[in-house]
Amino acid sequence: MILYLFDIDGTLLHAHGAGREAFDAILLAQHGLTGASEGIRYGGKTDPAIIDEIFAARMGRAATAAEHAAFLAAYLPALRANLETGGVDVIEGVGFALAWLGTRPDVVLGVATGNVRAGATAKLAACGLDAWFKGDYIGGYGCDSRVRSELVGAAIARARERGALREVVVVGDTIHDISAARANGATIIAVTTGSDDAAALASADFVFPSLRELPAWHAARFGDGPYGP
Repeated sequence: MILYLFDIDGTLLHAHGAGREAFDAILLAQHGLTGASEGIRYGGKTDPAIIDEIFAARMGRAATAAEHAAFLAAYLPALRANLETGGVDVIEGVGFALAWLGTRPDVVLGVATGNVRAGATAKLAACGLDAWFKGDYIGGYGCDSRVRSELVGAAIARARERGALREVVVVGDTIHDISAARANGATIIAVTTGSDDAAALASADFVFPSLRELPAWHAARFGDGPYGP
């Protein structure tokens, strides 16, 4: 089978800062930090790594295991509330690409995201993309590892438990997606719909302005029948 592992934020959807706003609100409530994530880049990083980066920048230390747990317990309901009030936009071309790939019998759609799993599921559900990632879908998450290459590896390992892999294609919008794919021997497709521009993403195997280009690329690469809009 051909496994596609999609990043979420900036690749599939825009959540309009719902996660960042939740981070700031919780860190203010729990630790008295005002504007905790000011100057922190979120793109391509895992939730646990962002927590530790903020703690290091604002408090001069890493968060403890208990502080991570307390944060996440408060974060998930805050994130869901922000998603409901702020809305989530599916990025142009995403629905088209997922719908086309979803018809291919040898394609498996999964995610590789820095979000913890519950946060990833909430974001996908908020904009209807959970229709393509149902039930026990394959994924690697920030709760698997704070290191992105390791969570990609976790997703690939889960896929291999279900069958042999012809190829793994990681799709993301940051340099972190590229390095994580390289560490796992995966093909990397970068899209310029998120936080890094085409110049920054030039080391990817392929760079697209939109995921609308993905079905044609797949058909050409794998000889998977005729492609049409």
